[in-house]
Amino acid sequence: MNPPRVPDPDLGYAQSRLVRHSAEREGPLPTPGAADAITIAIAPEGIVLAGGTALLDQGLSPPGDERALTIYLGSIDDRPVFAAALVAEASTRYAADPAFDLVDLRSLASSGRVAADELGTIATARSFLSWHERHGFCARCGSPTLLSAGGFRRDCESCGTHHFPRTDPVVIMLVARREACLLGRGHHFPPGMYSCLAGFLEPGETIEDAVRRETFEEAGLRIGAVRYLASQPWPFPSSLMIGCVAESLDDAISIDAAELDDARWFTRAEVAGMIARTHPDGLVTPPPMAIAHLLMRSFVDAQEAYLIEQP
Repeated sequence: MNPPRVPDPDLGYAQSRLVRHSAEREGPLPTPGAADAITIAIAPEGIVLAGGTALLDQGLSPPGDERALTIYLGSIDDRPVFAAALVAEASTRYAADPAFDLVDLRSLASSGRVAADELGTIATARSFLSWHERHGFCARCGSPTLLSAGGFRRDCESCGTHHFPRTDPVVIMLVARREACLLGRGHHFPPGMYSCLAGFLEPGETIEDAVRRETFEEAGLRIGAVRYLASQPWPFPSSLMIGCVAESLDDAISIDAAELDDARWFTRAEVAGMIARTHPDGLVTPPPMAIAHLLMRSFVDAQEAYLIEQP
């Protein structure tokens, strides 16, 4: 059986129509004042929406004095797309204007208020602006850095170092053993919610070994085979969730209390009830916009491409 098409239509931030033009950023670039320019405006309180979209035409985009920073992202339908970080005073104006809405990025992904293929572009804008906000000084010599290549880079004039935006890779895994899967609860989770285990990929580590290390550290389980399923940009501030399915070689769970509030094995029927919000104990999964939901649904569907044969 073939796996479903990826990106899954419910997976947040995974679809985008943005053409990035990364190789062309050294030449002349479009300007934010171009008549056909599109702007994604991001305020401290959230994303600016107008008429059900975050892609603001020139007539609705913020003026220059309301922008703390503007960067060039690429194009959509041959129109240049910019991301603008707004000053705090601009947030007040947008919040008071009934023609606009301010929506936080997490809510936006689950609310359906913008098209799914906008979310990936918004995530790109948020991740780039967050990186610029945190990299105003050179990590090598400590001197101020300057925006370059339309925002794709920051340059240090003192030591000549070029700094590029980085994405933090995170492994997230559905651990299966016979007819059950392992789910855990973080200390910050809402009541009744269980999810897949996850952790940051470390330097010099393969994806497979990161899955094995994180599962052993958090739940004391040894992992055999690991298979990749799907990925999801996660702009908080700039991660890539790498979804995998893993085979547990052990049954006994040993929880790291510093990492998890609880972890246990769940049958396929239990996970189906959690997804449907009909579990007798009121247990639930993360929402469909999260890659953990996709991993758990793949376990319930028992598709060959996802599940690993157990000895």
